This record gives sequence, C-alpha cells and structure tokens, in this order.
Amino acid sequence: MNNTYLVVMAGGIGSRFWPFSRTQHPKQFHDVLGVGRSMLQLTVDRFRGICPPENVFVVTNRDYVNLVQSHLPDLPADQILGEPIGRNTAPCVAYASYRIAQRDPKATIIVSPADHAVLREEEFRRLIREAITAARQHDVLITLGIQPSRPDTGYGYIQYMDGAENRLEGNNLHKVKTFTEKPNSELARMFLESGDFLWNAGLFIWQAESILRAFHNLLSDVAEVFDEGADKLGTPDEAAFIDEAYARCRNISIDYGIMEKADNVYVLPADIGWSDLGTWDSLHRVGQRDTQNNVIDGDVMLYDTQDCIIKTPLERLVVVQGLEGYIVAEHDNVLLICQRSEEQRVKDFVADVKSKKGGGYH
Repeated sequence: MNNTYLVVMAGGIGSRFWPFSRTQHPKQFHDVLGVGRSMLQLTVDRFRGICPPENVFVVTNRDYVNLVQSHLPDLPADQILGEPIGRNTAPCVAYASYRIAQRDPKATIIVSPADHAVLREEEFRRLIREAITAARQHDVLITLGIQPSRPDTGYGYIQYMDGAENRLEGNNLHKVKTFTEKPNSELARMFLESGDFLWNAGLFIWQAESILRAFHNLLSDVAEVFDEGADKLGTPDEAAFIDEAYARCRNISIDYGIMEKADNVYVLPADIGWSDLGTWDSLHRVGQRDTQNNVIDGDVMLYDTQDCIIKTPLERLVVVQGLEGYIVAEHDNVLLICQRSEEQRVKDFVADVKSKKGGGYH
C-alpha cells in the first residue's frame, strides 16, 4: 500500500458550470452534490484505504493553492504542486510523476480528476485495487472506462478489443484499440450499439517507470524539459524550475499526447455511477429528483414546475412557478435562468459577460 500514490488534478475552471463555477472559485471547491463536502474533498475521501495520506498529491494552479489547503487542511504544503500556468494534463501528469519518482522509483500512481462524481464507491475501490495489482505486474498504462448509458456527445470514447488474447491474464483489463474524442450524435449512437465502446473517465493507473518511459517515447519534448530539472524537484529550487519548465511545455492533454499513441494501453470497464459533472444537465442526472423530476439545492418552493435544476443560496427563499426544463442557478452576484436544452450556450454567456461586463462575474 505504501508504494501507491494518488495524484488529484485540481486546476480547471469548469466554465460550463457557471455561475456556480468561477475563475476565483472553481467547481472542485464547491459542494456540488449538496452533501456537505466539496468535489475535491469527496475525491480524496474516495481513495481512503487505497492510498496513505502521505502519498496524496494535488496538482493545481498556484492561484488555488490556498483553496486546496483550506479544503484539505491535513495535506502537507509540499504535497500541493502549484502550476504557474495551465498547460493541459500532460505537463500536469509529468510534473507529479517526476516528483513522485524522485521520492519512490517503484511507485504505482493513480491519476484522478478532482471534480467527478462516483455514486458506487465500494465497486469503484474494488476496481481501483484490481487496476493497481495489474499495473504492478505489467508495463501497462491503464484507464478506467465507464459503461455508457446513452449516446452522449460530451464524452470521449474508448474502443476495446474482446477475446482472451486481448486481456491481461487474471483480470478484466482489455487492450485498447482506439480513442475517439467527443463524437457527433450519429457516431455516438453507433458506438453505443456496437457494445465495445466505453466512456473515457480520464482516470489512470500506472507504474511511475511506465509513464516516464511513455513520456520519453511519445512526448520526448516534455520529458526533456523535466529530465533537465528532475534533481530540483522536492528542493527549494522547485518553484523556479517549474516556472521555466511550464514556459517551455506545449499545451497538450495526456490523452492526445500519450494514451492515443501508446501500444500498451488497457481499459478496465467500470459501472460505478460515474459522472464528470461537467454540465448542469449532468448534475440533474445524478442528483436527487422530486416527484416532478426536479433537482433542488436551496430554500425553494415550486408550483407547476418540472424537469428543472435549481441551485440557489440557502439564505434566499426562491419561489418558482410554471417552469419546465430550466436551469435556475444563483451564486454570488450572478443569477442564470436558461433552458436545459440550451445549456451548451453557457460558455457563450461567460464569454459575453467577460467582454461586456468585465471582471467580477466570471
């Protein structure tokens, strides 16, 4: 157990969840599910018993380091890795992996986003343990694949190969054939009907040496940057080196840079009540619904209202009459009222607010 490490990626803004998720206070620091714990806290809780607290690392933007400390007060400051600028997930994974490998070359690393929901936690932990065992025994890059329940165009898809010859011995890990980023609705329907596609959960398990080898083979420019300063990690020179490293790294995801190109990628199918909680609609799907299919978080009185998601401050009484299929979301100084079917426009609203209203609203 002591060779198992957790890396939580907690640097994103989550603008599709506006006005709840804002630049100064992104969704991973909110109690999105209304359970009294933030998404970041729930993520770390989920790995209790799998990874010891001293092996938990959180990678975030330097602007959010204090937020991370306030949400995880027991996490030592040197286990919070601050990124000077956002460079997508490949440099983030490289930073954490090099840092952990310096401390423990035999480490097995789990990489998890900070803002996903998992409703079936015991099954999740069972699968993670299965993946850790396989990662320790083989030079493989493992990703968790979610059994799709609908032809969703908002997720990436993983196609796997069936048959005993395409499985790792003694477990349910399947060799990955292809990754497809966010397909159109027709393609998504075909994927669902074929039965050999899974949603890409963006959660990975591998040995430190396996992922570093993959960086050298497939993202050598990123590996070169971190190789040069690996000896500075964990020392007082780390922050200055990371400033320089991130300035030199290109903006690229771990999926595109490594997972789509590597020939030793395996997927573990998972049915764990998962959602990336990337949109208001995803919260409606996982939230507690009333008899009229409304998901409510706040002091709300409803009349003739159905299929809505309403999330408002507890100190404000909200009365809603006659709405069907709407998002009503208030946070801080912004109130959003938007049809659920039009929620993809939230990013446009944020862009307009930024250009027309200036700071303070995004």
